Amino acid sequence: MEKPSRIYELLLDYSGSDTQVTELTIGVVWTVCKAQNIGLAMSPGIPTRTLSWPGTLAGKTLAELASWITDWEPYKATVAMAAINCSLNRYELPSGITLLPAANNANLAVFGHFLPRLQGKKVVVVGRYPGIEHYAGQINLGIIERQPQSTDYPDPACEFLLPDADWVFLTASSIINKTFPRLAELAQNATTVLMGPTVPWLPELHEFAIDYLAGVEVIDPIKLYQTAAEGGGVRIFDNAVHYRIVDLTPGNSMAWLKNQIAQDYTDKQRLNLAMEQWYSAGKKGRFPEFNQLNQVTTKLSRMDSSYKRLWDAHSS
Repeated sequence: MEKPSRIYELLLDYSGSDTQVTELTIGVVWTVCKAQNIGLAMSPGIPTRTLSWPGTLAGKTLAELASWITDWEPYKATVAMAAINCSLNRYELPSGITLLPAANNANLAVFGHFLPRLQGKKVVVVGRYPGIEHYAGQINLGIIERQPQSTDYPDPACEFLLPDADWVFLTASSIINKTFPRLAELAQNATTVLMGPTVPWLPELHEFAIDYLAGVEVIDPIKLYQTAAEGGGVRIFDNAVHYRIVDLTPGNSMAWLKNQIAQDYTDKQRLNLAMEQWYSAGKKGRFPEFNQLNQVTTKLSRMDSSYKRLWDAHSS
């Protein structure tokens, strides 16, 4: 397994945008960041009156807010995750299966999709999804929740349940609260689905033994922002977002990563040309977009390494 900090290095690699944030809302359930695109993250759900930065976030760059992802303060990390997803959503979504919403349980579409494959298996869900108990009588289901209800297991149960599970459905909010590295390690022998609107669309998540991403594609950004701002939770699945399933097999991940590399290589060429023109014009001082060029160069190096690992796995 990768070192725990690796996931946060990846997220920061993909979020070096100088695009300014136009709006940011911390809703009851979802935090939404708007720039040229829109990004979601699950809100902490912990009331507070003492945040020091409200009223200052609009106008900051996505990169500035994304830098908070390593912070342990839950609201700062949540804002960062929304900014990262906003930055990631500038890329074309990977090929996958779009799940059309079903009446009354659109937020459970992922479980419905995989249900035939879960029969007779030990299934563990990390994070309580509203209505998940609907499946309790149909499959061998265990639910781990930070604030357990009824028959839920508390957090420490992950050490006992995940290594023996056949399937694990892991909430992407675990990235925000920093439990993701350990949970992914414990679940590495299971078929693991990283899921929820907080999912970052990263092809490198295969490196953490994630088999499927079940994130969202935005259908109506205006409706999404309004619904989240007005306290919406599962209602975003009605007409603002749809779940999308992406299979992280080596072949699929290689194709996805290759597209990302091509796009970033084009950005690097553009920045190199701009830097040459800057200095050939006799301008003094450091090239204004030097940091962006340095970041895309570092990111390409890491992407190349990830692609090589995929190639080796696919060829063996």
